[in-house]
Amino acid sequence: MTRDRGARSDLLRLWRLLTPQRAWMLAGGAVALLALLANVGLLAVSGWFVAAMALAGAAGSAINYFTPAAAIRGLAIARTGGRYVERLLTHEATLRILARLRVWLFLAIEPLAPANLDLLRSADLLSRMQADIDTLNQAYLRLFLPAGVAAVGVLGMLGAMSLFSPRLALVTATWLLLAGVGVPWWAWRRGRVAAREALELRNRLRIDIGDALAGALELRVYAGEAAWRDRADAASAALLQRQRRLSDLSGAAAAAVGLCANLALASALALLLPALAAARLPPAQLPMLALFALGAFEALAPLPPAFQMLGELLAAARRVFELADLPPAVPDPPRAAPRPADATLSLRGLRMRYAAGAPWVLDGVDLELPAGSRLALVGASGAGKSSLLHVLTRLRDYQHGSVRIGGVELRELPGDDARAMFAVVGQDDYLFHGSVLDNLLLARPQATPQQVEQACRAARLHEVIEGFPQGYLTPLGEGGALLSGGQARRLSVARALLKDAPILLLDEPAEALDAATQRELYEALREAMRGRTVLLITHRLGALGALVDEVATLRHGRIAQRGPSPRADAAAPG
Repeated sequence: MTRDRGARSDLLRLWRLLTPQRAWMLAGGAVALLALLANVGLLAVSGWFVAAMALAGAAGSAINYFTPAAAIRGLAIARTGGRYVERLLTHEATLRILARLRVWLFLAIEPLAPANLDLLRSADLLSRMQADIDTLNQAYLRLFLPAGVAAVGVLGMLGAMSLFSPRLALVTATWLLLAGVGVPWWAWRRGRVAAREALELRNRLRIDIGDALAGALELRVYAGEAAWRDRADAASAALLQRQRRLSDLSGAAAAAVGLCANLALASALALLLPALAAARLPPAQLPMLALFALGAFEALAPLPPAFQMLGELLAAARRVFELADLPPAVPDPPRAAPRPADATLSLRGLRMRYAAGAPWVLDGVDLELPAGSRLALVGASGAGKSSLLHVLTRLRDYQHGSVRIGGVELRELPGDDARAMFAVVGQDDYLFHGSVLDNLLLARPQATPQQVEQACRAARLHEVIEGFPQGYLTPLGEGGALLSGGQARRLSVARALLKDAPILLLDEPAEALDAATQRELYEALREAMRGRTVLLITHRLGALGALVDEVATLRHGRIAQRGPSPRADAAAPG
């Protein structure tokens, strides 16, 4: 009972997500209903027309065939045109629904990154965002649309049938109820477990394949490929078993609907033939009403597969809603404080850990950076440098202490306002498979071409971009494959310049670069640092000391020492 209530709740929530596209959905449903009624009407009118013409020919009497012939042509055109327009409208609605669902899910999980999303494996997360959303996208076309059209169409057809024979309408309604409610309910009950298990098995198979691709070298080194293949084969066999069961159910349900249709036809003939013999029914109406009763079942043909996939649909909805309902690890304050007036950064007794009972990663950090100062924070791997960066940019929350920007507590700022205070240049900034301009505008979507060019010139990158085949419109390739390591790092600097935030965070900006590339990067960093508060995070200072005024050492989550930068004119790069 609890599971059924949860299923109804998920289905209702899914319907509410689709309602912004209700105009397109209703238009598609209306045209689908028109095509259905035109097809059934064509069958019934054709039956009457053929019988009437035969009877008139046998009796040698005249008949007006122009009106029914025109009606038949009109219904045929309405059926064909309606099905074409239906495809256009329903597919437009489906594509809009897909866009709506993807944007909704992204906006729901964006505040979860990275803290709460770390709990999910990347393949599982991708499966929920892609495969499960694709499953939910079928809800309108394969469930809501056929169910709605069938309900309205059947009521309309029974109403029309009752004008000729109320008893026939009642008998036909009985068979329609069995085929439209009983058979789909049976198919759903019999197949919901298999459908849910099939979705889970597909998801598990995707995760296993993703893990195997990521660890292909280790599998080969440790001779684990055969064991993995056996595991994948077992999962595939289990998936095929569920799919075979669902296919058998689909065939049985379709046969059951067909059987109900034929029994309805037989019942109609058994009911109408005595009326015909007693001259209570015009002869030409016998084939019309019999074919009308048979044609009414066309509305029900999509229902058994629709309700059969309901189990998979509900399982996908539960997985997606579980992800979307995760609370953000760093919630926004109920009342937002005004943005800081200056770029002074103050940390007092800052403590942070990743989970209750886990060791403190930051254990009492005290740090003061006046506006415009430049500090390098040096520490070994695991000292807490990246954790501090995550705290400042509101990707992780802190448990104790205080972080203030311009006198405003960081927790009192919404996440977007807090991140707007920082421009970040890291060693692994991701570059998307778009143009150079697309990647730059991520920092400032409203930037003008002049501002973009100015930032790239300051980052010593403009001449490089101009040398590309399409200039700023040149695609970078997956992960920025077109750029060298130094060029990619300078593109990150250009983005930081374009953002024009008052505080600059540098996370290992010169890591894994050769000496010549480092010299070019240092010139770009000098330009980016001008007029900003700078926090440079690195595990090895080296020539970066020429760019900062002070150096602090982070050890075991605390500031161990702080002093002037050991830079000298001879150490200055370039």
